[in-house]
Amino acid sequence: MTKIITTIAFFICSLMSAQTQFEQGMGKAMGLWKEGKNTEASAMFERIASAEKNSWLPNYYVALVNTTAAFKEKDKSKVDLLLAKAQDALDIEMIKDQSNSELYTMQALLYTAWVVQDPMTNSQKYSKKIMEAYAKAKAIDPNNPRAVFGEADYQLGGAKWTGVDTKPLCAQVDKAIALFATFKPETPFSPKWGLERALESQKNCKK
Repeated sequence: MTKIITTIAFFICSLMSAQTQFEQGMGKAMGLWKEGKNTEASAMFERIASAEKNSWLPNYYVALVNTTAAFKEKDKSKVDLLLAKAQDALDIEMIKDQSNSELYTMQALLYTAWVVQDPMTNSQKYSKKIMEAYAKAKAIDPNNPRAVFGEADYQLGGAKWTGVDTKPLCAQVDKAIALFATFKPETPFSPKWGLERALESQKNCKK
């Protein structure tokens, strides 16, 4: 009996230790990203992902860090490398789980980075894929503010060329902001970004 209790206690302690290591690692990686050390943050998220196979979050952040970096990068060869790394990380999690709204939202954002990098070449190639990814994200979770806003934001970005009515899209931006107000992340490291960009978009809608 004592052996059983000792074994259970050891198992629980191991779980707590692993959880602490995961949280410490994620916290450190987030800190590096906040400091603008994208390469270091991405590398740390990759190490966490290889050690923690049961969480989709480390690979998600590998994708997010590299995709957001690609939006700001002017060197095409570097953009290609950043987005390839982002896609590889995202693919690992998409294979495991096709019912995660955040993964589809991330995929749409990644495709958008390709469009921004070369609109003339990539807009036709990726626009349909972007809308399909957002549609899947919203089908899984209609209250995901990143999915609702991302879909509207992408269409607003192309409105000056497509000539679509922006009023319904601006209404979706308003809806997303309301969803951000009530959104509760499942864990301390679950995605919660997007509100600032949505508020900026809302201001542009009112001009």
